[in-house]
Amino acid sequence: MHAAPGICSALAVCVLFLHALFIVWVIFGGFVTRSRPILRWLHIASLLWGILTELLPWPCPLTVLENWLEAKAGLEPYQGGFLLHYLDKLVYPDISPTVLTVAGVLVCVLNVALYGRQMWIVRSR
Repeated sequence: MHAAPGICSALAVCVLFLHALFIVWVIFGGFVTRSRPILRWLHIASLLWGILTELLPWPCPLTVLENWLEAKAGLEPYQGGFLLHYLDKLVYPDISPTVLTVAGVLVCVLNVALYGRQMWIVRSR
C-alpha cells in the first residue's frame, strides 16, 4: 500500500517541525528543567545525543525519516544533516559545516557544564 505523495509531503513537514522543536529543546531546555528532575535528565540525554550525532557519523533518525518521506512524496531529499541544510541556508548562508558542527557541540557542552555546576553547588552545601 502506497501513501499518497501529498500525505508523505505533509508528514515530512511534520517531521521537520519536530526536528526544529528538538533542536530548540536541546538549546533552551535548561530554562524549563528547574525543579523538574525528569525533564532535567531528559534534557541531559538530549544534549549528549546532540553531541554524539554532531561528532560521530551517526545519522539522526529524524533526518532519515524526513528524507525517506520526501523521497516517497517525489521530492529530492537533501544531503547532509538537518542543521547544515536548513539553518545554514536561513541563518548563516556562508558558514562552513565544520564551524556549524563546532558551534552545535559548544552549545551542548555549555549546557552540560551548567548542569555540572548546578550539581556541584548543590552537593557543596
